[in-house]
Amino acid sequence: MRTIVRVLLSRTPVPGVLVLMGGLLAVPTAVNGAVQDTIPIEQGVRVGITYTPGMRPGMLVLGGPRLELLDSARAILARDLDFSDRFEMITLPGGDSLILGVEGSGGPDGNEHFVNYSLYAVLGADFAVGVLPGRDTSVTVQLYDVRGENVRVSVRIPRVDPRSESFRLMVHRAADEVVRGATGEPGIAASRIVLVSQQRVYVVGADGHGLTAVSPPTVEAFAAAWDPSGRRITYSELADGWGTIVVQDLVSGVRSVVGPTRELLNISPKISPDGTTMVFTRIGDTGSDIYSYNLARDCCLQRLTVGRLSDNVSPAYSPDGRRIAFESTRVGLSQIYVMSSDGTDQELLAPFDYGVTGSSHSPAWSPDGLRVAFHRTVDRTHQVFVMDVRSRTVRQLTSLARNEDPTWAPDSRHLAFISTRAGSKQVWIIDIETGRVRQLTSIRAARIPEWSPRIAESNEP
Repeated sequence: MRTIVRVLLSRTPVPGVLVLMGGLLAVPTAVNGAVQDTIPIEQGVRVGITYTPGMRPGMLVLGGPRLELLDSARAILARDLDFSDRFEMITLPGGDSLILGVEGSGGPDGNEHFVNYSLYAVLGADFAVGVLPGRDTSVTVQLYDVRGENVRVSVRIPRVDPRSESFRLMVHRAADEVVRGATGEPGIAASRIVLVSQQRVYVVGADGHGLTAVSPPTVEAFAAAWDPSGRRITYSELADGWGTIVVQDLVSGVRSVVGPTRELLNISPKISPDGTTMVFTRIGDTGSDIYSYNLARDCCLQRLTVGRLSDNVSPAYSPDGRRIAFESTRVGLSQIYVMSSDGTDQELLAPFDYGVTGSSHSPAWSPDGLRVAFHRTVDRTHQVFVMDVRSRTVRQLTSLARNEDPTWAPDSRHLAFISTRAGSKQVWIIDIETGRVRQLTSIRAARIPEWSPRIAESNEP
């Protein structure tokens, strides 16, 4: 269904009137309800002028001066805000004229900019974002509260090459601040995902941009993870039956071996939220067990589980570092357990579902501590589930193709996971509130992703 609205236009900047060439604006109305798991992401979501309270707020990215720096920032911002899944993105013809500069002073570039709040409200926008040039060749991103008719957020971006990763990351941070200003919670654009493909570790932006190999091509890498800063990663290097754990600084490129070396097969390392301790799985002749190692003191290997011919693998810290979720075969099929960080108080975490589902694997704790995601066998294939930690209720998130190895975004709302729904194993992202999904990678045989924390300015790659 399409809603047609005729707007009277003028070349004089008066309140409530848009300065733009005349014409008809045709905008499809929004579709109510959650997007199903089988529906791919829609590009250019459009919303009509009839905003229904309770739906996501309407967001309009405004046009302006046509410069490479500004155009690049607008495109990145629009994509980031769309991928936040918190807004109905409004796209309109003639958008470049929706913010105007007139003679005067007071704006970032020395001009007073006319913001037509009345028109934006008619078009269904609750918020609008403008990207303006600064006097000192910088860029300023501003969030306009359409209903309140004020500037809610203003972020200055120093001028750098618009094709550089540094510029892109600064725009991502600005987008996250726009999301914070509109919703009270920051976005996830300034974060990255680490994954393994063809025995190498790769890092990619949360928007799918900048896929980069970071491990040496001469070693076989497995199961990478982040440290709390988002500056370093840790992973296993496999060779001759041994598994050595490496910590690598992504800024300096420095690599160091930590913990026991050339002792059994050491895999799946995870660093505690305070950065002082690492847990990992050691595989031997009598089974697999979880160990901890003091990174701060570079010593003190401690065994946390006792396998006795069973497997205890895939440890994952809770956000406060006090508990560790893991999978164990101690009673038969692999199930999700939890223990204190010192190995005490071990108990079943995710309840059994006899006769309906099979084994459960790869637990991942949400950053807010409220949920644990994992994949579980259903009808002889893997599907992603989420469990509420307090109630122990479990919800299935996926059903199409094979889906496994979930990992949480910093907002505890989005999950990345491996799926074969497009034919090969790729990283996909799902918004657990709406069910909206999008494909992140197009790489050969992606495996075991992990989402980083938000990247601080001091930890830029």
